Amino acid sequence: METPAGNRLYFENAVGRVEEDRVGVVRLRYHAGRRDEAAYRGLLQHALRLLARQGHGRMLVDQRQMEPFSVQEQAWLLGEWLPQAIAEGGYRYGAVIQANNVFARLAMNTTAAHPNARALTYRYFDDETAAVAWLLEQ
Repeated sequence: METPAGNRLYFENAVGRVEEDRVGVVRLRYHAGRRDEAAYRGLLQHALRLLARQGHGRMLVDQRQMEPFSVQEQAWLLGEWLPQAIAEGGYRYGAVIQANNVFARLAMNTTAAHPNARALTYRYFDDETAAVAWLLEQ
């Protein structure tokens, strides 16, 4: 997958990639296929670091290729990563481009409804342009 013109690749592994968008948005893109747990955690830790460095709290999460979260991934995401991303990364706004996989969509809905996610404002999109436009309004 190419990086849109002007965006900077910040980190990439087998699970996905983190990009620094030219307009000031952190982009997290999941690759297709099963995820290795260490690679999954590494990807999200890099997203957190970029959020903290940029300081605007806006992230576009492209889940179109994503498989459903495992129980372990979801527990770590909600119990450890998300509170840290909010406290240390300043994460406040998430524009989610919805997964093609219906079970991955359901997993994200469960994640967004968790008490640790209530400090965030999420919106769901099918269109990347609309997602970025909404983030820039925040």
